[in-house]
Amino acid sequence: MTDTPRPHSTDREPGPEPADGPVGATRRTVMAALGGATLGAAALGLTAAQATAAADRKNEARPPAGPAADCVLTPEQTEGPYYLDLETVRKDITEGRPGVPLTLRVKVIDTTTCSALPGTAVDIWHCDALGVYSGYVAGGSTPDTTFLRGVQLTDSTGVAEFTTIYPGWYVGRALHIHVKTHVGGTVTGGRYQGGHVSHTGQLYFPETYNSRVATLTPYRNNTATRTLNARDGIYRNGGSSTLLTLTQVGGDLGKGVTGTVVLGVKPDAVP
Repeated sequence: MTDTPRPHSTDREPGPEPADGPVGATRRTVMAALGGATLGAAALGLTAAQATAAADRKNEARPPAGPAADCVLTPEQTEGPYYLDLETVRKDITEGRPGVPLTLRVKVIDTTTCSALPGTAVDIWHCDALGVYSGYVAGGSTPDTTFLRGVQLTDSTGVAEFTTIYPGWYVGRALHIHVKTHVGGTVTGGRYQGGHVSHTGQLYFPETYNSRVATLTPYRNNTATRTLNARDGIYRNGGSSTLLTLTQVGGDLGKGVTGTVVLGVKPDAVP
């Protein structure tokens, strides 16, 4: 087999069933970066350290943070083997893929000024309900597919919003969404071009929601063993700091959820 991406890092992300890594990647080579992502934790009657420890024990998002607490640099996490630099600017990335609707709101903060970063490109990609990434042969996808990949620019408040679905899972990884931030580029012909990557990370989901989603269609048809956050080595390397805060839409989980997170980045950094 040829054209198999070779991440620079040895901390390679396991691939979906049936293969351990992607087969037949047909676009650009995959890069890798190490690390995690972090939100500042503020306390409601607790210190930041206590709030973080309590959130980690419960595997839940940290309490809402104030401006100073948000001014914390988000550590890097591995890019993984399934990145494609399509850089297609679009809000709705579902392409008809079935799953629990997810409205994802990512706020980007400049840690050097503690202010929001408007005009920053937020680039996300993730697997579908059955653990399949678009653009690869491995896992049942095809090389020409682009579902669940897209870029949005942050607005004047530093927020980028996506319409997607709750991701599924595959062997060896907890449920997650990959994310990059790009700065200094421009949008031409519906694609973000130029600039540089200032952050690479991953976003995670509270296990209380993961367990409930796993019982719904089509997730219950996913035959891969689901890895809990606490057993995911990449999550343990800073993942609790980018655990999404989820809000259910109405009384029926199947109708969807809204997820929010804050990323603290240095715009000039090139990790």
